[in-house]
Parts: sequence; structure tokens; C-alpha cells
Amino acid sequence: MIRSMTGFARVERQGDWGALHWELRSVNHRYLDISLRLPEELRAHEAALRQRMAGAGLRRGKLDVQLRLAPPAAHAGALEVDHQALAALVDLSREVGEQLTQAAPVSPLEVLRWPGVVREPQTDLTAVQAAATEALDEALAALTATRADEGARIHAMLEERLGAIAQRVAGVRQRLPEVLENQRTRLQARLDELQAAPENDRLEQELVLLAQKLDVAEELDRLDSHVTEFRQALGRDEAVGRRLDFLLQEFNREANTLSSKSQDTAMTSAAVELKVLIEQMREQVQNVE
Repeated sequence: MIRSMTGFARVERQGDWGALHWELRSVNHRYLDISLRLPEELRAHEAALRQRMAGAGLRRGKLDVQLRLAPPAAHAGALEVDHQALAALVDLSREVGEQLTQAAPVSPLEVLRWPGVVREPQTDLTAVQAAATEALDEALAALTATRADEGARIHAMLEERLGAIAQRVAGVRQRLPEVLENQRTRLQARLDELQAAPENDRLEQELVLLAQKLDVAEELDRLDSHVTEFRQALGRDEAVGRRLDFLLQEFNREANTLSSKSQDTAMTSAAVELKVLIEQMREQVQNVE
């Protein structure tokens, strides 16, 4: 079953360490391109998280992933002193003060301004990492389900258009004998109008040449073959977006040839309808994984 490259998922987790939520968005792309944004506290785990996303079964699409982490309400605006950093700073200040003859006293406010002395309350990053990993797996599963649902809708639309193409092809094939007979009648009427009496062999040769110019049986056979191959590709359990796009190029080539050979209003109309159906399919296939 095909899958779309468009999807969205959002998963939240809460604990003593605060709250986090993942937000995943994906759009169509030539290959799998992951853009990951993490809070500073979890930067060290970026490689492991990327590997987890790459192994989630997503084959194509531009994946925009963001993790937001908020401290618990009790920590909102709270600050604490890093006593180890403070002790080191005091020791250094005393050492420098002993080298100066007229050292001014150090203001507590100046000490608090020193980088690293004041910090936000520490969070248990091990628990945060475990919760983030679990929530990411859930978000990836939700994203995959969303893409599968959209893929099912695209599949139904493509099947409908394939049926319409097969119907148009069958209509043109059924009309071919009538088209050739109309051309024979038209040629004979033209000869009668000119009061020309060509040899029967010569007339038959002209009719054979005309039939060859108007013969689109090969194009119709290829269109039927492309319909069959397209349906087979839709049933594959793999990324088939590029294959489908290539097949639609072949569809379009045959439709153009059919149009150029047409000498009949109904056949010309059928060729135009084929092009419309093919273009509708191409727009949807651009979003298939």
C-alpha cells in the first residue's frame, strides 16, 4: 500500500522533570531529509534520536522535527547557586586579593553575575531522555499512520483515474474500424468529386498508407500495459513514488502520440481526456513516498 509524504503528529509527556512535546511535520521530497531541533539539555542525544527516526520506516520526505522542554511549574523563574562554582570563584578572588595592596571588597551581586554561579534548578536528564525517546516512538507511529491514511486516499483516487483511462482506451480501440471506414468513404467521395478513376491497386495502396498513418493500436496496447504495471506498483510494499512518476511520463507520451495521429473528433476528445486524467494523477503522485 502506498503512503503519502505529507503528515503531522504531536505527542506530549509530563513528569516531575516538567513537560515535553514532540511536533513532527513531513512534506514531499526527493529523499528522506530530517531536520531536528532539540533543547540544549538534550543536544548530546541528537545522534541517537536521528538514528531512531531513520529506522522508523520512513523512506522519503522532508521531515521537520522539534522537541520542546518546559521545566515544572515549581521551577518557573527559580534560581539556585552552584556552590562548587561559587567556592572556586571565592578561592580565586582571595588568591588575587593577596597579590593586591589595595583590593576593594567583592560585592555579592558581582559574584552572582559571574557565569555559572547562578543557574536554574537541575533536571534529571536521564528521566527526560527516557520520556523523550518513548514519546518520539509514539509520534513516529502516529506520523506513519497519518501518511498511510493519506496514501489510502491517494490510492483510491489513482485507481479511479486508471479505470477512466482504461475506459477511454477501450473506447478508442472500439472506434478504430469506424474511423478507418470513414476515411475510406471520405477518400472515395473526394475521388468522385474530382471525377478521377484510379486503378484499384493504387486506391488500395493509398488506403493502406492512410491506415498505417492512423493506426494507434500500438499506442493503445502500451497504454493498457502501463495501466497494468501502474496497478502492480501500487500494490508494492516499498517506496514507489519515483516509479509511478516515470510511468506517468510514459502515459503522457502515448497520449501525445494518440493525439497527433487522430483524424477523428471523438479520438481527439479521448486523447485530451487522457491528458487531463494523467495530469490529475501526476499531481497526486508527486506526494507519494
